[in-house]
Amino acid sequence: MSAFNNTTSQPLIFLLTGFPGLGAFQIWISIPICLLYAIALSGNSMILFVVIREKSLHEPMYYFLSMLSATDLGLTICTLSTTLGVFWFSNREIIFDACISQMFFLHGLTFMESGVLLAMAFDRFVAICAPLHYATILTNTKIAQIGMAIVVRDVAIMIPVVMLLKRLSFCQSKVLSHSYCYHVDVIQLACNDNRVNSIMGLFAIFSTTGIDCPCILISYVMIIRSVLNIASPEERQKAFNTCVSHITAVAIFYIPLVSLSLVHRYGRRAPPFIHTMMANVFLLIPPVLNPIIYSVKTKQIRRAISKHFIRKGDQM
Repeated sequence: MSAFNNTTSQPLIFLLTGFPGLGAFQIWISIPICLLYAIALSGNSMILFVVIREKSLHEPMYYFLSMLSATDLGLTICTLSTTLGVFWFSNREIIFDACISQMFFLHGLTFMESGVLLAMAFDRFVAICAPLHYATILTNTKIAQIGMAIVVRDVAIMIPVVMLLKRLSFCQSKVLSHSYCYHVDVIQLACNDNRVNSIMGLFAIFSTTGIDCPCILISYVMIIRSVLNIASPEERQKAFNTCVSHITAVAIFYIPLVSLSLVHRYGRRAPPFIHTMMANVFLLIPPVLNPIIYSVKTKQIRRAISKHFIRKGDQM
């Protein structure tokens, strides 16, 4: 059986996949997917715009929210071309190096979003448990350092993950399960030993989301304990309300991420459309819902959007 890798003269090409067995309806399926992409791009761009332009939003909570929106924008953009290429133009081919590049940004930004959610949990913890020290703990310098630490951590983890893919050879089938390159999906097609890649992939997950998620849970245990010590029911309700948007963002990020990982590792007998559906949920739901959630639940964001968009629309 012949094997191919990136050292051959001919570039290694993978084939991306839309919805298996639904080729005749793919153009119709692409309509809601394109709509979700448009909502994700416009919604997160709007959040970034109002946070940058509105001086009243120049606070730690909204700086972290702008980081979340920037990460969601990056996740949306890095898969936009291949997904629309598959659904609109039946352009399924992607060369190995392009696949690796997309994988680097896709997984790196996913881990980055996990880190930002942890930073937002820390922000809520300080705001509720140590409100008198909030301004001195979360200074602009400290926020910039947190953001830089998140970026450095994820780049340092992703470089060996993608570099180890160069050692793999691929035999016969090079058909991927999604419309973008996903690490577990790619290494399962290798015809040589992929255990090192699998271990490195698991290490990357456990050293990022595997640490971030328990830390977020611990922070909320401490937040709940602090809130329950507040005597006034109205103050308790107000404190909990400041966390609702973040809790929802955590849920819509981690639930699809864990579900997709479980489907890939343990759901090989599941119908192909399950893999595709979970992949698109993981890819699009957080970037679509995050700006909607924060726009609906955060009064300051609503006011800024009304000030910069709705009033301007009325004047036209």
